[in-house]
Amino acid sequence: MTSSTTPRKSARRATRDSIAVTATGPFETRIAAENPDTLRGLYRDMLFVRRFEERTAQSYQQAKIGGYCHLNLGEEATVVGMGAAMRPTDYLFTNYREHGYALAKGIEPGRVMAELYGRSTGTSKGWGGSMHMYDTTTRLLGGYAIVGGQIPLAVGAALAIDYRGDDDVVVCQMGEGTTNIGAFHESLNIAALWNLPIVFLVINNQTGMGTTVEKSSAEPDLWKRACAYRMRGERVDGTDVLAVRDVATELIETARREGKPALLEAVSFRLKGHSVVDPAKYRTSEAVSVARENDPIVRWHAALFEAGVLTEDSAADIEENVTAEVAAAVEFADASPHPEPSSLFDFTYATPVAGDSHRLPADPLFTH
Repeated sequence: MTSSTTPRKSARRATRDSIAVTATGPFETRIAAENPDTLRGLYRDMLFVRRFEERTAQSYQQAKIGGYCHLNLGEEATVVGMGAAMRPTDYLFTNYREHGYALAKGIEPGRVMAELYGRSTGTSKGWGGSMHMYDTTTRLLGGYAIVGGQIPLAVGAALAIDYRGDDDVVVCQMGEGTTNIGAFHESLNIAALWNLPIVFLVINNQTGMGTTVEKSSAEPDLWKRACAYRMRGERVDGTDVLAVRDVATELIETARREGKPALLEAVSFRLKGHSVVDPAKYRTSEAVSVARENDPIVRWHAALFEAGVLTEDSAADIEENVTAEVAAAVEFADASPHPEPSSLFDFTYATPVAGDSHRLPADPLFTH
């Protein structure tokens, strides 16, 4: 088990000086070694997630989106970096903060927005909404609203891959609070015992709902939990898209070649509340300031300008194209039909089940 050693200052406790680290060398050196088109592509993808989520928040406030809604604002570097590390055939299980991951996995933006709008053209036919996105074509297998509900299922998928002898890998994303539930430990234990091809991605945005990691986890260095299962653990700066991509690629490919699971803790800064309706009054002004200073898109934009990869014109072109694509996704969602009430039970079971009820709330309990 390894971890890198370059310190970054915590947004929560000044006494802790190793909250997030980058394992792959100086930022500027790594940028210089990359293809400029790749760098601009990463910037474009991060910006797209940001603008998509901002538009999602606006639509929620306009009552076009119902239910709970959690955004990836501030976590774009981790979302895009992990997406770049995965093969299209790899499986991804996520929690309820999954819009950006759906986009990174290659689902059409219009279908993602349509699902948020509850329309029949959405990824879950409009019945899942924000927290229940699912797409077998791109192998995004949820979207789970129950904290930790995705972890045992992701391990099961990794077992199926191992059983069939395939070379796919499962990535199981979760928030930092999930590392305290029983299913987390049970799943890591099985994955390690059976040498399953899975990478557990812990998004440590330092505030599980409204509670800091230090106040909820006896061991706040979450990557260290891997050692209990003799599994490799890494911590990476979740605001550094190249670091996330490179470390995730190494862990994923090791899982693919050797069937060795791993835990990756990506430390980032949530820019907004837990959900769209959370004003986040529990956060101090200092914490908010540090989060803004570590905005991954602002950081990436500045670095690419410094390196001459972005210019004012090229950045404006990217912004214009991203804005147009998000607008097209909204237009598609607005024009899509709502699901028919008669389709409510279409996907209750994968195969027909004798005696299952299709009774709607207004229907009589007894017909005679």
